Amino acid sequence: MGSLLLGIDVGTYSSKGVLVSAEGEVLRTHVVAHTMEVPRPGWAEQDADAVWWGDLVELCRMLLDGDPYSGADVAGVAVSAIGACLLPLDERGRPLRKGILYGVDTRAEEEIGLLNSSLGEEEVFRFSKMTFTSQAIGPKIVWLQRHEPDVWRRTKRLTTASSYLVYRLTGEHAIDRHTAGHYMPLLDPATGEWSERFAEQVAPLSMLPRLGWSDEKAGEVSSAGASETGLMAGTPVAVGAVDALSEAISVGAVEPGDLMIMYGSTAFFILVGERPVPDRRTWSVPGAFAGQHNLAAGMATTGSLTRWFRDELARELPEEQAYGVLFEAASRVAPGSEGLLMLPYFSGERTPINDARARGVIAGLSLSHTREHLFRAVLESVAYGIRHNLETFREMGASINRIVAVGGGAQSDVWLRIVSDVSGVSQILPRQTIGASYGDAFLAGRAAGLLERADLANWVQVREEIEPDGHRQAAYEPLYQDFLALYRQTREIVHRLG
Repeated sequence: MGSLLLGIDVGTYSSKGVLVSAEGEVLRTHVVAHTMEVPRPGWAEQDADAVWWGDLVELCRMLLDGDPYSGADVAGVAVSAIGACLLPLDERGRPLRKGILYGVDTRAEEEIGLLNSSLGEEEVFRFSKMTFTSQAIGPKIVWLQRHEPDVWRRTKRLTTASSYLVYRLTGEHAIDRHTAGHYMPLLDPATGEWSERFAEQVAPLSMLPRLGWSDEKAGEVSSAGASETGLMAGTPVAVGAVDALSEAISVGAVEPGDLMIMYGSTAFFILVGERPVPDRRTWSVPGAFAGQHNLAAGMATTGSLTRWFRDELARELPEEQAYGVLFEAASRVAPGSEGLLMLPYFSGERTPINDARARGVIAGLSLSHTREHLFRAVLESVAYGIRHNLETFREMGASINRIVAVGGGAQSDVWLRIVSDVSGVSQILPRQTIGASYGDAFLAGRAAGLLERADLANWVQVREEIEPDGHRQAAYEPLYQDFLALYRQTREIVHRLG
């Protein structure tokens, strides 16, 4: 085997691969775009073979084309992906339907009610340290049983996106404990193992992947995996992670008190800790490494909201220039968007309100408002949602020592400064902001035995720190209170509209 590390991340709208040296130097990158299917309101799906596996194969082929690197140069591989997802497999390991995505898919709202009634909402909370939300996979499994019984009868395995890719690479069915935490109520957070406690009402444990930590070796590239990807058979493959967890690793947010904010298609928060912190508003799940417990939270529409705005309200702008034009124009609009206030709940909302029936609201429109005002209001609405999650962490007694920003949205100083001003917090920007695939490369080095956890400090360096502006922070304070009130006062109306 060689000495290079391959990290691959499959996201909501694109996949990225990166080839890295053992010292953390990025040698090659490649991106593949794809789509998310929304066959019905509240549903979100992707084809596991055409999108997840197809992207991985293309990334491997592009990065390891022999000019100058090939599969023989790779010492280890790690994969992350959107999650937690639900993908049923037949007895031969073939997908039986398209993958049902993470919390942005809200189809199992009725099943949440059924499980709360049959299992006992309090019992589930005491056991799982969190409540059922659209992020939970247990209700989606029950949805599959109730609405697609023919698929369920043929289902032999249940898996998520990252685990399916590891399975295709190695033939091993494994899942990281962080992602498994969202397969509630099947994981016992006290032991970090699958539990029979509620299995009879949800799914047999025999269908589930074996558990591991993200930096452990799941297996080795099989001959079948090698023939499709160009990797060498026998190359170590890590258990891997959900994309947000790898994002946190990619920017060094791995010590207790470190908080990562991932500005992706959705916003995701990971606060590293040493013990579970149960709360109905957020998620308490195992961390990437043995002995860690993370507080996690997530908004449903952030980057996907700016994408919607670009595609629907800025169609005349060339796609490669659209974001630059929109962000620059928004930077010239005063805080508060001249009286506009928006709720960003275009696909329901995850934490902390956990309302699958929430919807977007734009308040205060007048004939004087322009597209630039609207786009600024979009960015501010996300900032208010981020502050809502940060304040929830603090109300829970969680300690936040430093905040690190990562993801595509973190490339915009305009958006980051709005978030810092609204929330009154500083955000650290690492020099290397490739994202989850870079964290995957580090996990690959751990699984291959080339790296120690302490080596991550050499991989991650700070580029700058975004500080809040006191005057703008004061201007946003009443608007944030109005944001909270706008949701409370429109909730019943939008529920009826939906």
